[in-house]
This record gives sequence, C-alpha cells and structure tokens, in this order.
Amino acid sequence: MSPPPIHIIGGGLAGSEAAWQIAQAGVPAVLHEMRPHRGTAAHQGGDLAELVCSNSFRSDDFEHNAVGLLHAEMRRCGSLILAAADAHQVPAGSALAVDREGFAGAVTARVEAHPLITIAREEITEPPADWDSVIIATGPLTSAPLADWVLSLTGEDALSFFDAIAPIVHLETIDMGVAWRQSRYDKEGPGGDKAAYINCPMDRAQYEGFVDALLASPKSEFKDWEQVPYFDGCLPIEVMAERGRETLRHGPMKPVGLTNPHRPDEKSYAVVQLRQDNALGTLWNMVGFQTKLKHGAQTDIFRAIPGLERAVFARLGGLHRNTFINSPRLLDNQLRLKRDPRLRFAGQVTGVEGYVESAAVGLMAGRLAAAERLGGHLEAPPVTTAMGALVAHITGGHLEGGSFQPMNINYGLLPPMEAPRHGEDGRRLPNVERGRAKKRLMSLRALANLDTWLGGEVKAAAE
Repeated sequence: MSPPPIHIIGGGLAGSEAAWQIAQAGVPAVLHEMRPHRGTAAHQGGDLAELVCSNSFRSDDFEHNAVGLLHAEMRRCGSLILAAADAHQVPAGSALAVDREGFAGAVTARVEAHPLITIAREEITEPPADWDSVIIATGPLTSAPLADWVLSLTGEDALSFFDAIAPIVHLETIDMGVAWRQSRYDKEGPGGDKAAYINCPMDRAQYEGFVDALLASPKSEFKDWEQVPYFDGCLPIEVMAERGRETLRHGPMKPVGLTNPHRPDEKSYAVVQLRQDNALGTLWNMVGFQTKLKHGAQTDIFRAIPGLERAVFARLGGLHRNTFINSPRLLDNQLRLKRDPRLRFAGQVTGVEGYVESAAVGLMAGRLAAAERLGGHLEAPPVTTAMGALVAHITGGHLEGGSFQPMNINYGLLPPMEAPRHGEDGRRLPNVERGRAKKRLMSLRALANLDTWLGGEVKAAAE
C-alpha cells in the first residue's frame, strides 16, 4: 500500500528538488505551484525551477570552492537540479552556467513524468489541517496570504522582508599585526570576554580617502518589485557618508574606548570593527557595513582598510527585499517547525542564499520528510559536509543574541582543518598555496563523510 503523499508548496528549485527526492524514495509527492494562474513580479512563465536573477550556479571546482563542493555532494545524492544543470550547461569557464529555458523545461518535464509526483497548479494560502506532512519552499516571493499565515503560526512580529547585509570576512585573512582584539572600553561580554571585536584603525587621511571612495563608487539599484524603505538601524554606509563626512566616525566607525596596542601612543581617527559571526569563530562580520555598493567596488574599498588588505570575503554586503524566517529559533535540526512539526521549510525562505544552496536545502528537506513518512529517522549529513554545514547554520550555527542573516555556502561554515605547511615535494608552501591545499583537504573530508552518511542511509532503509 502506498503511503500518504507529502505536500510541497512552491515549485522553484527547492520545491522541485524536494518533490524529486521524496518520489525517488518511493513516497508520493504533490507539488503545489501557483504559476501560471497567479504570477509574481519577477517570474516570466510557468515552468518549474525558473531562474530569475542569473543563469549561473557559480564555481564547479569541488576541490577549492565551497559551492563546487556543494555541487559534488548534490550529484552524489541524485540531485534533479544538478542533473538538469549539467545537461543544459553553457560555456562559462570553470563556472556551471545553464541555458535558462532549457534548464527549467528539463526540470518541469522530469517532474511531470515521474509517476509518484502530482503537480497541482494552485495557490495555497494555508495548508489544510489534514495535510500531515508539508514542505514550504516558497522563496523570496512568497505570496502575501501565505506569508501572513506563516507569521500567525510562528508568533514572529514579521518575516524579514528587508535584508540589510554587512560583509563577512574569513578570520584567517585579517592581518592581526595591524588589527587587534578589544571590546569598546574593555566592556565584558558573555563569559567575561573583553576582546569580542576585531578593530582596524584608520588615520585621518585613510578615513577621508575611504569616504571619498564610498561617495564615488557605483551603487546597485533596487528592482521595482524590491522597493523597500530605509530604516535608521540599517542605513547603507554610503548613505550615512552622504549625510556628512563625519557621520561614519560618529557612528559605526567611532574610535572612542579603543587603544591600539601596536601603536598605543597614537589615537585612531576612525575604527572599523568586526564581530564574530558564527559559532566556529571562523567568520567575522563588519559591524554597520550594510551597503548597496556593487561587489567589485566593495572588494576594492574594503581592502583599503588597514588590516583587511588581503581579506577574503565569505559574503559581500547587500541591501534588498527578502523573505526568510528566523530559522535558528523556529526550526529543529530536521527542518521542522518546532510549533507544528508537520511543517518543514526549505530553500531561500530558511535563510540561505543562492540557487544551489536553496536546492540543497530542498534536497535535505525531501529526504528527511521521506524517511519520516516511511517510519524511519534520518539525521542530516555531518557538519563536515557542505550540506550538513548549511543545515547546521540555519538551525543553530549562529551566535545567541546575534542577528540571523542569509548566507551562501562557504568553507567558514565547516569545521576548520590545519593548512599543510609543506607540499608533497617537501617545499614550504606560501600562504596562497596553503589556503588552496586546506580547502582541498576540507573538500575531500566532506565527500568521504558524505559517502559514509549515504551508506548509513541505505543501510537504515534496508532495515
């Protein structure tokens, strides 16, 4: 006898992938997609998995790039999205870019042809009470009625429709010979820590040059459907600079209460602070640096900050409309809503960024839901894998009391490994080569651990 179906709301990358994984496990799935009967401000047609903002799935280098590692893991899990991307790839160097129409058409055709998947072209504003297993995968363009229902269910004051993102830097790329750790006025934080921030000093000439660069650099403009107001708590740094040349040094870059141990007799004219962003302590957030600067301008300007000359960014700043839930507070490690475990969330609405990341969370939600429907229990992959690290991040990898913000996959979300100091030939490796060798080791560890996890999954299913 066939088990009851699992319902998936939203036919984007995450929802399509979730439905596919559920059906491949032998469980019926009903995929609810409101397009084309009700459109959105960004989509053009009615195909599943329509790509809106870009046709790139980013780097396919699995040994040295975290998103490439995520590609490799998803391929090993039989991902529908990666299979369609591979089949409709277009030239893009080492990146995986696709023909948009061919890709979406292929996903739609395969989902429509699967005997265990039913596509229901309808808007769902509230899942009926008799649906005992539901995955909500509606992304940043969640319809207003469904968003209102989610709000009423979660008890949140609002979904995060306004996304103000500051850049995040890999700790190991900050020059601590220039920067230093100290909390303002040595104020103690949790556990008595008086050094909760990393501080990058500027003299007057450096600050003036920084403000000039902010004012002169190109900014991204909102699309019509993204129009959102500014709030004083999340003003872009360039908007603050436009309000007066001294605004930043009396705001997020104020130098008071800080003493540079490298130059204790000199008073900094301004200070850029970074705050720990993840529980592993590998990623640090530039405090108050949300911005609309274009990405190329951001890297140039921010690497001019003393101590950040060689900074590698896990994420650059941004300011745009988004819809995501406060996943660390609301979801358990099975991606289920704690208040109503019949509901799972998947895709961008969980607080991940990027096509691949959204599809990966859909893949995991589908597998977890299918295992539960079949009477079993499946743990998420270990945190040493890219997929496991994403699940861990959105369900609890942030710091208590910190602001949860969307994140792309990056090596900073995985437990670190020591970078090798010497190559196989005994030659001492320069820092750049050490970094590449470290990423390769972390990727190989991830794939080995994923294979072990997949083997355990097969064994559990057989039992």
